[in-house]
Amino acid sequence: MSDVTRILNAIEQGDAKEADKLLPLVYEELRHLAAWKLSQERPGQTLQATALVHEAYIRLVGAEAQNWSNSRHFFAAAAEAMRRILIENARRKQSLKRGGARQRVELDEAFLASNGETRLDDLIALDEALEKLSTKDKIKADLVKLRYFAGLTSEQAAEVLDISHNTADQYWAYARAWLRVEIAKGDEPS
Repeated sequence: MSDVTRILNAIEQGDAKEADKLLPLVYEELRHLAAWKLSQERPGQTLQATALVHEAYIRLVGAEAQNWSNSRHFFAAAAEAMRRILIENARRKQSLKRGGARQRVELDEAFLASNGETRLDDLIALDEALEKLSTKDKIKADLVKLRYFAGLTSEQAAEVLDISHNTADQYWAYARAWLRVEIAKGDEPS
């Protein structure tokens, strides 16, 4: 049993002191995942990898129903928490973009900001399509979350989901095609 799994089990049993030991063990890997994901975002992203890791960690350790069977399960939960944080951040920015906090900006700043608008819309469209896929096929949706939002390789995601590498590749191809079609449906005018 790994140290992470032992500590997770202790936390689940109600030993709050063990939560202090967990962060140093998982921090570097969580930070690596967060940095990778944020590197995929548009330039000028205000959310930093450290902040993303801390927010995800607080949500994971502070959650009422902590029920992790092992470290892989914990990192899958961390990937989901990071995904939700990024989606919330995108939605908040989109609402601000729609006039929630208007302020005067120079023309150059306004132009640069408008170049990132579709990125926020794309992220929200992906999240909505991913929710639909999750109701249709949870494992394929989880695979997308692990690959896209946590930055895991196909092999790593297959291990977390306890499926073969070939199956993960097949599911990945299917999920990407399904999401493309679903997102395209949302782009069609009503």
